[in-house]
Amino acid sequence: MSTIPFFKMSGSGNDFIIIDNRETVVPEAQLNRLVTGACRRKISVGADGMILIEASDTVDFKWRFFNADGSLPDMCGNGARCAARFAFIHGFAGRQMAFETLAGVIEATVGDDGVKIRMTEPKDLKTGYALELDGTTVVVGSVNTGVPHVVVVVDDVDAVNVVDQGRRIRYHRDYAPEGTNANFVAFGKNGEIFIRTYERGVEDETLACGTGNVAAALILAHDRGLASPVTLSTRSGGKLTVHFKTQRDCFQDVFLEGDARVIYRGDLWEEAWQS
Repeated sequence: MSTIPFFKMSGSGNDFIIIDNRETVVPEAQLNRLVTGACRRKISVGADGMILIEASDTVDFKWRFFNADGSLPDMCGNGARCAARFAFIHGFAGRQMAFETLAGVIEATVGDDGVKIRMTEPKDLKTGYALELDGTTVVVGSVNTGVPHVVVVVDDVDAVNVVDQGRRIRYHRDYAPEGTNANFVAFGKNGEIFIRTYERGVEDETLACGTGNVAAALILAHDRGLASPVTLSTRSGGKLTVHFKTQRDCFQDVFLEGDARVIYRGDLWEEAWQS
């Protein structure tokens, strides 16, 4: 039985299956089945998404990133850091690298304790507007940090039913037809910022979301005057740091910094992803 070598990696609790597909080891005709099958938890490897590393004619490599449901988002901040470290470990990129995503070319720096990536320029920033949710009005902000995000400031993130509230925002008519990701943030007693995220494509809460952390940091900077860098505590307990420059109401030179850990490597058997 043929097998596919892979790495399991985690960025602050956001976990991914990463495959070096530069020599086309993945069966293209069965790709969707492979992604959804291998990402199933408990009966397969289990992951929030899958990353295929592929050859590029212009930069170090390109990727195809898939959510666990097989959908193809433009960008994933935690996945990008893991992809960068994967490339560095395998020796086809140096500590400074660039790679292609659907959101554009991402630049990355692999350090000893983590990876820092330059995000694409944020767009569609909108803050302090009302969103109707089941007869109640919630004040939210939104921004596209490679993928669309809504951010809600709450008193206590532990008190939020993230799956229920996140799903209502994710499928809200105002964000149709593509939908959005939903983030809930709160300030702790010592000024620490806590965040929880419902991710589109995973259709559940994830332990961290890189683009969501960037979205939250930028909206808090805009609305509350927070200065760069902004560090947020994710559901996993890991911390992600967002660096940026501001010019009037615009954000430039946005970077996301955090861990990119190798969990294990192995060989994916067909029976792990076949139904």
